[in-house]
Amino acid sequence: MKNNLNIKMQYKQVFVSVMILMCIMIISGCKKYLNVAPDNLPRVENAFALRSEAEKYLFTCYSYIPDEGSTASNPAFLGSDEMVAPLVSRSNSLAANLPRGNQNVVDPYFNNWDGKNGGVPLFQAIRDCNIFIKNMQDMSKVPDINLDERNRWIAEGQFLKAYYHFILMRAYGPIPIMEVSPEIDQPIETMKLSRMPIDSVTNFIVNYIDLAVPNLPIAIANTVNELGRITRPAALMLKAKVLILAASPLFNGNSDYTSFKDKKGQQLIRADYDASKWEKAVQACKEAILISETAGIKLHKFNSELFKLSDTTTYQMGLRNAVSQKWQNSELIWGNSNSNTNYTQAVTVGHFDGRYGSSNGAIADVGATMKLADLFYTANGIPIAEDKTLQFGDKGELRTGVNKERFNNLLNYQSSRWNFDRENRFYATLAFDGSIWYQEGSLTRTDENTFNIQSRLGGPSSGTPLPPSGFFCKKLINWKFMWSADNGISYERYPWPNMRLADLYLLYAEALNELSGPSDEVYTYLNRIRSRSGLKSIEESWSNYSNNPTKYQNKEGLRQIIRQERGIELALEGSRFWDVRRWKTASLETNGNVQGWDISQSSPSLYYRVLTFYSQRFVAPRDYLWPIAEDNLLVNENLVQNPGW
Repeated sequence: MKNNLNIKMQYKQVFVSVMILMCIMIISGCKKYLNVAPDNLPRVENAFALRSEAEKYLFTCYSYIPDEGSTASNPAFLGSDEMVAPLVSRSNSLAANLPRGNQNVVDPYFNNWDGKNGGVPLFQAIRDCNIFIKNMQDMSKVPDINLDERNRWIAEGQFLKAYYHFILMRAYGPIPIMEVSPEIDQPIETMKLSRMPIDSVTNFIVNYIDLAVPNLPIAIANTVNELGRITRPAALMLKAKVLILAASPLFNGNSDYTSFKDKKGQQLIRADYDASKWEKAVQACKEAILISETAGIKLHKFNSELFKLSDTTTYQMGLRNAVSQKWQNSELIWGNSNSNTNYTQAVTVGHFDGRYGSSNGAIADVGATMKLADLFYTANGIPIAEDKTLQFGDKGELRTGVNKERFNNLLNYQSSRWNFDRENRFYATLAFDGSIWYQEGSLTRTDENTFNIQSRLGGPSSGTPLPPSGFFCKKLINWKFMWSADNGISYERYPWPNMRLADLYLLYAEALNELSGPSDEVYTYLNRIRSRSGLKSIEESWSNYSNNPTKYQNKEGLRQIIRQERGIELALEGSRFWDVRRWKTASLETNGNVQGWDISQSSPSLYYRVLTFYSQRFVAPRDYLWPIAEDNLLVNENLVQNPGW
């Protein structure tokens, strides 16, 4: 009888444990979240017995940070209208299914709710953060840590808890809030959490950021061991991003969600517009800018004193290295040192060194779309369609590179007219047939007669599979990447810029314009970014070169400019995927044809024909929010599905 009772007790404990995991939407797999105790048992009391063990638990909390620097793990790369890859490719990315309309409710791609199918178990991450915070706040635990460090670690846990809620909110909208982790002896019904209104989720995240900020360092002092850990500028920029998201059209005045309610009839996303949300966003952005600049963070500029480079290349390297340089980047607010950027380089790099054009040490079958190429400004700093002095005409029109263009376009080489007379960010971000590709290992040690791309069939750069579109993602390639003999490559892995200052400046400009329209303050922050790339100011460019010279002087026109500036400056960084969703423009932007050049041709007249590879499919309003896997709705009847799924 006693044995039977024990068996029943054990069975109940197992059942309750499983229900905890399922009902709070953590993971349904059996991944262990911790195994750091001195006796090799995953027991919490052992994990917080000593500083060294508690630090391992802190790093466990960090370990859930999604790898946003890899095309294989970040859906925002291939899921938008910026990048293109074959559905079956070397990149092996599930995200290629998203723009083709293949998302589903049975086994969703990038399921961060459960941690399945390319996702990260973020509710499990939050649970670990809760356990860490609770035990570190217990002064009887971890007796060998000093108070300042204890408070800093708690703040890091609070930030990560807020960050994981933010990532879930960004994808799913209203989510359950996990203030504390449930105890094993709680009634199961109390563990079946409901989704909370988006405003409640926003306030919850902001509150945890505010708790964390005072105890976080302004900058990392121990740059040998602590790069990538959270600082005050990173926390305040997260706050700005959260409030910008909450103020944007998707969650602010969206009538599509009028009937989106929980099981008790509670409205999850309000349909009325609230201008005060932009006021909060403005304040948060300004606060983040001030603390970032106090920490010495500034727009990255390339040090041309050490290299004999033209002004053109110097401007371009400032932007390239703001993204893909290893830590020596003055613009970096928060870098993820664990991002698999070496993988991303291997699937996007072009054969810029013609001596090794047939090397398969890296195969770039992931590229940029023609639509992204078209987004960049002319050399006058305005959209192609608005430039009254530079005429672009048909994309198949050919032009030959001349000496004054030699730092952008290969001398005496024919290319599309659309590859000429473009702004520096176009050449810094993309490479194409007939483009220059400067690297630190340039054989001439300068940008004169340096590396280039000749990717037409039979050209030095065409020996292995190429991006379907013919456009290479140069911006993602660290400037130390080199090809070598015997299929060899050498590269430098760099931290992915989860947050950088240019993004923050653009968020601030956007929030200011949405709150009160055009102003000198908006122009100032836009022009700081444009100046870094060698462009004239917004005012001068539109007044002198645009067929719509007053566009920047009204809120709607300036909104278009700001959104295009974000698309250009943050191109290939995964920002656009989320921007077009929060702006509620994804149904327009990601329902077109994905196009590029005919890369199977050797003749320029045939190569420069526009081909369509596939048509994107975005169903509104369904696809603005991620689906919750159906089995979660069966386990927890308090949950409701996102509209349209």
